[in-house]
Amino acid sequence: MARIPLDPPRTPLYRLTEWYSRRRFGTVAAPAAAMGHNPRVLLTTVRQEMSVEKWHTLDPGLKDLAVMAAAVTVGCSWCVDFGYWISAGKGTDPAKLRDVPRWRDSDRFTDLERQVLAYAEAVSATPPAATDEMVAGLRAHLGDAALVELTMMVAVENSRSRFNSALGLTSQGFRDRCEVPAATTPAS
Repeated sequence: MARIPLDPPRTPLYRLTEWYSRRRFGTVAAPAAAMGHNPRVLLTTVRQEMSVEKWHTLDPGLKDLAVMAAAVTVGCSWCVDFGYWISAGKGTDPAKLRDVPRWRDSDRFTDLERQVLAYAEAVSATPPAATDEMVAGLRAHLGDAALVELTMMVAVENSRSRFNSALGLTSQGFRDRCEVPAATTPAS
């Protein structure tokens, strides 16, 4: 259960956010409702998310796996739910997304994907546990620009996941709307 009411003051900014969220996602995203209590936080986050959507140096599938790994590591059920739905909708293999929580035991991932997943987990650990070897390996495969984007995407997802978890925001059932049914639920 959310630790903050999800019915913020109906400011013009929040009404616009509600309209956009319903249009794009079919419902008002709980994080947006929570942020609606502080219009400056909401506006800053909306601007950041719009900017992040324009980053295209890193392969989208690798980005989706890294974001999912960060959400799973932090334990944000809202982010796992939404991330699965949005990533599967963009074409990322749903079976890979389902296997992120147990990627070490899955045979679905390439060596590079395994490096990305390990790195996302390490960056999401408290304290961060990324190593020189991890960075060097990813640099060799991705190059500097994509490595920077990967690292920042994991950091952005940590921010999202920690915000949502701290305020008790949980799954809204986005994943249930996927055309490909999920066989198992990722750990949260």
